[in-house]
Amino acid sequence: MKPLTEHDIRTSFINCSKGEAKRLPLPKDLADIDHWSDLDFLGWRDLSAPARSYLVTERGGELVGVTLLSSSTTRGFLRRSMCSLCLTTHPGGGVALMSARKAGAAGRNGNSVGLYICTDLDCSLYVRDKKKPAPGGRMEESLTVEQQIDRTRANLGAFLDRLLS
Repeated sequence: MKPLTEHDIRTSFINCSKGEAKRLPLPKDLADIDHWSDLDFLGWRDLSAPARSYLVTERGGELVGVTLLSSSTTRGFLRRSMCSLCLTTHPGGGVALMSARKAGAAGRNGNSVGLYICTDLDCSLYVRDKKKPAPGGRMEESLTVEQQIDRTRANLGAFLDRLLS
C-alpha cells in the first residue's frame, strides 16, 4: 500500500455517511506507520467502541474504506478459529465474525456481509511472517509468500465484491 493521509482515509469509506466518516477515529499510530509496503490493507479498531473496526485498501487504483462491526460473542478459550482472509488460526477471541453494511441502497435497507477475520486486523503481517500468531497459528504451506499474499488479496477482493453488489 502507499502511505495514507487522514483525508485519503476519510474520503474512502463506501458504507457510511460522509458525516460518520468525518467523525470516526483514525489509527493512533497513523503518522508512525513505516511498513506500508507490508500492508494489503490498513485495519484498526475503535478503542472507544471495541466492536467497531475499520479497513482501508486499494482496489482498482482507488481507495475503499469499510466500517466493520464485530460479533459480541467470543469463542471458547481453547477453541481455534481461522481468519477468512489470511487463513491464520487464533485461539479464543483472536478471530471474530465482522459484518459490514453493504454499500448504497442495499446497506440503507439493512443488508450486510460478514467474514471471519483476525481481530487485530494484522493479516498482512501474519502472511509475511512479520508478526507471529500463537503457536500453531500459521499452517505450513507449499505456496510461496507471494502466492499467500495474492490469496489474501483475492479473499479481500471477494469480500468487497459481495459488499458492493
